[in-house]
Amino acid sequence: MISAESNVDVLAQAAEFQRDFEKARVEVAKTIVGQGEIVDAVLTCLFVGGHVLLEGVPGIGKTLLVRTLAQATSLTFSRVQFTPDLMPADITGTTVVVEGQDAGGRTSREFRFRSGPLFAQIVLADEINRATPKTQSALLEAMQERGVTVGGETHKLPEPFLVMATQNPVEQEGTYPLPEAQLDRFFFKLLVKAPSREDLAEILERTTGGEAAVPTPTLDAARILAHRALIRRVPVAPSVRDYAVRLVLATQPTATASGRSFSTPMVEKYVRLGASPRAAQALILAGKCRALRQGRANVATEDIADAALAALRHRLIMNFEASAEGVSADSVVANIVQTLPLEGT
Repeated sequence: MISAESNVDVLAQAAEFQRDFEKARVEVAKTIVGQGEIVDAVLTCLFVGGHVLLEGVPGIGKTLLVRTLAQATSLTFSRVQFTPDLMPADITGTTVVVEGQDAGGRTSREFRFRSGPLFAQIVLADEINRATPKTQSALLEAMQERGVTVGGETHKLPEPFLVMATQNPVEQEGTYPLPEAQLDRFFFKLLVKAPSREDLAEILERTTGGEAAVPTPTLDAARILAHRALIRRVPVAPSVRDYAVRLVLATQPTATASGRSFSTPMVEKYVRLGASPRAAQALILAGKCRALRQGRANVATEDIADAALAALRHRLIMNFEASAEGVSADSVVANIVQTLPLEGT
């Protein structure tokens, strides 16, 4: 039970959160033209501590967006270009033998861990689906455990730690589809669309004219971690929490539902396996972040519904019939949001 005093305290800090969120948006907008919804969603992942998968055709700014976000913060940044010959040690680091001399002048040798590019606060995993399953499994451990194991020893990653991965949905030659277990670790999957006519004109103006604008760091690790703690303190009414629960349960067809099924006819026809409990966690945390952005100390059902597409689309496993008829996970999620009652029975 959340006390009224706690609500007032959260509301008092909401204004500071709003300012920091907006400052970050402004700095990112110095480089990224348009894509407002994508920028908001990526910032949401940063503030709640969730990894994000950006999917889109080459050349529309996925990598630039991640780089710009790193510049708009004081967080350490590294980029890994995923290729089929990339090995786990190339991203996690490895143990090396270091020679030296002891006090008596004798040669000594010791094992030291040399960290890889995963030891940064923002990690850009570029074209993640080009890495082999062995390398992807190493990244999966880092994403879930916030640490890597090398030579039987576990090394913790810095906080905050955020993986922002990109993939190309068109070119599939030489790629390895991400396993469902790894997809489930991504808080959001965002589809980056091509710029509009006006946005493309603005991009040309900025990139073919004078000097490009450089974002100014507006956030540091301490402030981001403080905001993460604040987000988790935002109260959620039982009815709103139940809406998130029913939203996730509605993605599960009757054959796989663990209890009462809330699925729609579209789910029954096209979905083989629905979303996991991580989806419900993502809905709640994203809803809390959206509520704070709007200056509220409580979550509404609209906040949950707003996050549904990004939180659920990559967690649905569609069946053969959906593939044959061209039915996407996005259309199924949209159908659920449109038909699911706001109040449960």
